[in-house]
Amino acid sequence: MATGKVKFFNDSKGYGFIKVDGSEQEVFVHVTGLINKSERLKEGDSVSFEISEGKKGANAIDVRKE
Repeated sequence: MATGKVKFFNDSKGYGFIKVDGSEQEVFVHVTGLINKSERLKEGDSVSFEISEGKKGANAIDVRKE
């Protein structure tokens, strides 16, 4: 399981990006990848997640706030 911080999240559109701890990698996160769908992410939140390869690159799945 990876950890990181939310860099950006657009609540109205339901997507954003997470910066992976210890690297320069950023992964896409969509609201459908959140474990708790009612939870809202905001910039700076610490999260843990799995990384899955999608059609356009890395996606965060099973995302949960720390």
